[in-house]
Amino acid sequence: MGSHIARLIRKADRTIEIILAGRNPQNGELLAKELTNAETAYINLEEGFDLNKFRKIDLIISALGDHSNILRETAILNGIACITVSELADQISPTAFLGLHKTIAAPIVFAGHWQAGLLTLVVKQLAAKFSHITTVETAGLYDEKDPVGPLVTDEVTDFVGRALIRQNGNWLLVESKANTRLINLYDGKSAIGHPMGTLDVPSIAAFTDAANIRFDFIVGDSIGSGKGLEASHDLYIEIEGVLLSGEKKKLRTIVSGSRGNSHLTAVGVYLITESILGLNGHSEQKTGGLYLPETIVSEDNIIKRLSEFGINTIEDISSNLRFN
Repeated sequence: MGSHIARLIRKADRTIEIILAGRNPQNGELLAKELTNAETAYINLEEGFDLNKFRKIDLIISALGDHSNILRETAILNGIACITVSELADQISPTAFLGLHKTIAAPIVFAGHWQAGLLTLVVKQLAAKFSHITTVETAGLYDEKDPVGPLVTDEVTDFVGRALIRQNGNWLLVESKANTRLINLYDGKSAIGHPMGTLDVPSIAAFTDAANIRFDFIVGDSIGSGKGLEASHDLYIEIEGVLLSGEKKKLRTIVSGSRGNSHLTAVGVYLITESILGLNGHSEQKTGGLYLPETIVSEDNIIKRLSEFGINTIEDISSNLRFN
């Protein structure tokens, strides 16, 4: 995932200094040479994090498990912008409370949504078609033929646990294995989805006020694999409610990233980075505070923007599939 993020940033700006940090910095040396104006650094969060070892840092992108929350706390206490992508809904309260006690001088972005917020951003655009929404059911399909990094592998193996969902207006923490649902896939087959407590669930609730919201994790054959191509990562969205026209409708949409899970997440992180650093003509977000992907990424048509990265959106109305 990190290599995809770095390449997208470098493509947008040749002057930004990029530090590729981790426990095995030698693994990033070839990428640093490819990027130019980049270097590697050793960081092991179990040993702590010493900001004084680095030059001035404007943005920390945390694409690894940070159970001590040290990177984000360091960012808050030192006025550094920060994006984190590896936490679930029940893991963000320490930062939320810290943010209420401290003055936050730079954007701190909770991006523990699926694909760093891409799913939620698409839901937000689609939700604008409705005057009232009762149900939003979403899912991410992981294809085992999709090569992913160690962080994603850990998430895949550890996802079955307790999940936050909204059901009939009530917030519930449910056992994933006991609350599965059957999800219809692109090829007409069905797969079992297990709920996960991603940040998409409370985010979608905030801007739709839907009484029923959940995100499910699926393992199965992706659209890419089904076409004999490399494995894609597919997002399934079903929104049920009343359209602006007054018609009752269930709108089904599929977002398919042909380059897989890691690239899709990297695009989500990159769009947030654009807003923080003011890349590609975007206004730099200078106001400090706690943000979500949907409150910091400003796109009039996120579906069109995603197509620039090779991410396709398929909209299913009355069982007719079409690419947008």
